[in-house]
Amino acid sequence: MKKMIAANWKMYKTRREAVQTTAGIITNILGKRLEDREFVIFAPFTALQSCADVLNAEASGSRLFLGAQDVYPAGEGAFTGEISPVMLLDCSCAWVLAGHSERRHLLGESDEFIGKKTAFALESGLNVVLCIGETLVERESGQLERVLSGQMSAGLAAVPKDIKPSRLVFAYEPVWAIGTGKVAGSEEIMEAHALVRRLIKNFFPLQYAHMRILYGGSVKPDNAGQLIKLDNVDGLLVGGASMEAESFSRIALA
Repeated sequence: MKKMIAANWKMYKTRREAVQTTAGIITNILGKRLEDREFVIFAPFTALQSCADVLNAEASGSRLFLGAQDVYPAGEGAFTGEISPVMLLDCSCAWVLAGHSERRHLLGESDEFIGKKTAFALESGLNVVLCIGETLVERESGQLERVLSGQMSAGLAAVPKDIKPSRLVFAYEPVWAIGTGKVAGSEEIMEAHALVRRLIKNFFPLQYAHMRILYGGSVKPDNAGQLIKLDNVDGLLVGGASMEAESFSRIALA
């Protein structure tokens, strides 16, 4: 099972900036002996094709993939401002995020709607990173298991039980640690990831041991090496520290 290191650029980068960063990442990490890892760049929609052009020209056949930050659960239609799996596949996307905490808490997406996105994206041929996580209030009030169980139950409701384990990845991101500089402690991360692993087993009893769980939340070059070694941490979802090629590359190589 390969570790996944993913960059989430959020609402940053023009096409030119995205191309420069992608090229820098390619230069820094390709050619390294990292057979046990794969990498994903979740670029903004406007930069997807530009990033795809760079990847296809300079990193074709490598372990570096392109992803989108969101998707709508329909092939086409009158959904102003949305983007379909077909459009993302047309831009050479292999992956898509579903349920990032900013979509849940800033834009009000429900667990059920995120579940529709997850199932439709998988059905359409995209691979999915399903994000889950609790707020500080929920953790401190002992609701961690209830929150994660609810998010996963709705998020996986329509996902086929025989899904190939490499196509569905889970990203645990405690909301209180995203962009705050506050990283969950090792014990907190291992507790949450062990819980996620048990919950995955309930849905996919045959594949659960081969499904990856990423950690996301103020990941930086100086803590990535420690985080990636923790039990049940099968990769990292990197936000702010992925904006610069040098910073993300140091995390990728940690």
